[in-house]
Amino acid sequence: MTTVDFARYVRPGDTVLWGQACAEPRTLTEQLMAQRARIGGFRCFLGVPTSDTVRPEHADHVRFVSYTGSGANRSLDRAGVLDVLPCHYSAFPRLITSGVLPVDVVLLSLPAPDSVGRHSLGLAEEYLPAAIDTARTVIAEVSEAVPWTHGSRTLTAADLDVVIHTSRSPTCPNRDEPDLLQRRIAKTVAGLVEDGSTLQVGIGALPEAVLAELSGHRHLGVHSGLINDRVADLMAAGVVTNARKTLDRGRAVAGALIGSDRLFTFAHRNPAIRLADTRYTHAHATLAAQQRFVAINTAIEVDLTGQTNTEVARGRYVGAVGGAADFLRGAAASPGGLPIVALPAARIVATLSGPVSTARADAGVIVTEFGVADLRGRSLRERYERLLAIVHPDRQAALETSLMG
Repeated sequence: MTTVDFARYVRPGDTVLWGQACAEPRTLTEQLMAQRARIGGFRCFLGVPTSDTVRPEHADHVRFVSYTGSGANRSLDRAGVLDVLPCHYSAFPRLITSGVLPVDVVLLSLPAPDSVGRHSLGLAEEYLPAAIDTARTVIAEVSEAVPWTHGSRTLTAADLDVVIHTSRSPTCPNRDEPDLLQRRIAKTVAGLVEDGSTLQVGIGALPEAVLAELSGHRHLGVHSGLINDRVADLMAAGVVTNARKTLDRGRAVAGALIGSDRLFTFAHRNPAIRLADTRYTHAHATLAAQQRFVAINTAIEVDLTGQTNTEVARGRYVGAVGGAADFLRGAAASPGGLPIVALPAARIVATLSGPVSTARADAGVIVTEFGVADLRGRSLRERYERLLAIVHPDRQAALETSLMG
């Protein structure tokens, strides 16, 4: 079977959800969009896209909702057809299982089954187990090109209502190479990371630049929302061994694999990599229990009190609330942990131009190309002083004036 008659399985008013990024089952999503008029009005919940399967013209019969405006979702936002769900990433499984965010049909990208007929969830677990457990219909695209990965969940034929077989490879995201400024910031961040730390890194060129600067470190661990090519390279080089993790010793843990064929080949049947449910990867108790847990994220803006905007730039929704607050809070509670937000100094502002995505109460260590501002336990006046010290000297007076005004 290579084609699904979606009108048999998707009803008007339904919500359809699929794996995000590299875990998108593109044959299924392409067929769904092509058949949208026959189905009637329905809704799709979108994650981070690495393809252009969903386009603004599809909104003639489909309502799109997503927690992020990144990638191809930006064109949906510009066209006014993206409904944004601004909530913490850790909330998604609970929203799904409670029915607040109902999911009627789930589309999955799965690897071929193992010798006893089990499919792993391939390139992502995240909130998919919650959706699988509550959906009326589960439809899978099975491909030999998808890696079989170790995780907390497997599926058999009995768990799947419809299966198609393809030979399609996962869609790989475009990678932006870090520029000189980002590499300079990354070098400072890497200098804060102690050997034996467990890392979480966000999406983007700057977090990837930090990973590239860690090649001289030893016995690092990974517990993150994602594992990318850089993490795989550090594991292959013996830098990331996960040998000193408090939990999941010997294994890098993440919700998803987002990268290239190099990563997928490395992860295939590799017991040193474990995918997990968001209810584990983002749980405060899990993160706080990891000693020396270092959360490394970036932001669109940080104001002079430590508030961050990770959602809106120049009036457009381009980011997400995401998991930053979850990881920053976990790192703050971890013995020896570091909650880091790294960004160019030009993005430190007197007043945010967008929403407060992470409260100033959760501010930790801010890093720019001009240095490090540790805001933990600091008063507002002390925060102003420390943040002004890591912006360009030419901007300090103007920021102070804005602050006083």
